[in-house]
Amino acid sequence: MAVEKLLKDEATQEKGERARMASFVGAMAIADLVKTTLGPKGMDKILQSAGRGHSVTVTNDGATILKSLHIDNPAAKVLVDISKVQDDEVGDGTTSVVVLAGELLREAEKLIAMKIHPMTIISGYRMAAECARNALTQKTKDNKENPEKFRSDLTKIATTTLCSKILSQDKEHFAKLAVDAVMRLKGSTNLESIQIIKKAGGSLKDSFLDEGFILDKKIGVGQPKRIENAKILVANTAMDTDKVKIYGARVRVDSMARVAQIEGAEKEKMKEKVQKIISHGINCFVNRQLIYNFPEELFADAGVLAIEHADFDGIERLALVTGGEIASTFDDPGSVKLGHCKLIEEIMIGEDKLIHFSGVEMGQACTIVLRGASSHVLDEAERSLHDALCVLSQTVTDSRVLLGGGWPEMVMCREVDELARRTPGKKSLAIEAFSRALQSIPTIIADNAGLDSADLIAQLRAEHHKSETNAGIDVITGAVGDMEKLGISESFKVKQAILLSATEAAEMILRVDEIITCAPRKREDRV
Repeated sequence: MAVEKLLKDEATQEKGERARMASFVGAMAIADLVKTTLGPKGMDKILQSAGRGHSVTVTNDGATILKSLHIDNPAAKVLVDISKVQDDEVGDGTTSVVVLAGELLREAEKLIAMKIHPMTIISGYRMAAECARNALTQKTKDNKENPEKFRSDLTKIATTTLCSKILSQDKEHFAKLAVDAVMRLKGSTNLESIQIIKKAGGSLKDSFLDEGFILDKKIGVGQPKRIENAKILVANTAMDTDKVKIYGARVRVDSMARVAQIEGAEKEKMKEKVQKIISHGINCFVNRQLIYNFPEELFADAGVLAIEHADFDGIERLALVTGGEIASTFDDPGSVKLGHCKLIEEIMIGEDKLIHFSGVEMGQACTIVLRGASSHVLDEAERSLHDALCVLSQTVTDSRVLLGGGWPEMVMCREVDELARRTPGKKSLAIEAFSRALQSIPTIIADNAGLDSADLIAQLRAEHHKSETNAGIDVITGAVGDMEKLGISESFKVKQAILLSATEAAEMILRVDEIITCAPRKREDRV
């Protein structure tokens, strides 16, 4: 007699080898997908959505690529998640995390084929990760005390981050922008006060950093174009009630004159509201909603600059930057906190007019204006710059710095190899596997640049077995180079996050021995 079925009809269950196989293959496929975007010679991917409008994204950012994939494989989803977390946590290294986790699993697969238990592999990986992390910690440099050096460290880190992105041609320019912006934050990691405005036209070189705040709006007709020592009221309120707007209600009037009376009353109401707003002693009023012609006229008469329909992000940030609050009632002028800035004027960027607030309360605020050939270029430039800003703001709080270009991986690799030799038992095989997985990152960087990776990695390893060395892969000349001289640096925090997240993700996928797919709920046929 057949065994009773445990699961519903459409539920599937994969056990043991098959389940492990499925999860390994999925994770490795994801790693191979983003592998080619790694390193300074990494290529970009075009993502085209199947939805309406077939929007196209061109990107090099691991997290962005993986976010847009719809994946069925459960293990692959784990990798997508770690790249997202890496993006939120430190901003850069999203590709490296996935590649490293994929390589760890690839090595684990070989070990499992040799009949080594997953738990043994996991405990080996754990030891190796701990050892690698200690090796890195000992090798870090910290120039927090010396502002000059620290700044040059930051610039190097920014240049290295931007190297693999679309901005690599003008990386010095953008690294300087990013460092200036982050230095203004004075140690806070809140990137809200750095505003990025994208304006198509011009070339990427024309991008610039502007202290102060730029609002993407035009100044209305007949209003002052320039205000000094501005007092700003930021509001979110309806300024369009000077017309009769009564929905679903019926108003019976016995003559046209009465309609005019109702309209007159509405107008009076509006006028009172405007008077209340002006009585705050302001000379600039920014509103989130529309301002109709009549109140606009009143504002213009009072010499108040009224800006309507500012987008919500803009408004929140403006309130934050000028030190005001968003108000929606105006009965009590004492309770509303006004924003202040030294000067408001209209500026031109390309074809567009924008409003520039300079000398704002919050000194650390600034705006980066990106210029570029098309919206795709601008989006990618913004993502790249955002990565650089995230990494820099993290480095300002944790100022430890490492060299880049495959150097940290080789340092970790050497220590992990040592550990493998000292460890008895089967764990040592897993520890060796870990060091091979670490080597894969410089290997892939070399492969993407079309270099002979086997030869280069062998040279690198030989270099690193001597004592103190700064050897890494110099992709430009295609040889082993001195990372210190080339000025290729990375943030310790990013490397550490990559190492720990990748190990944990690989561990999690290794623990799987069964995949159960639930049956979808049936819809009852409604009569």
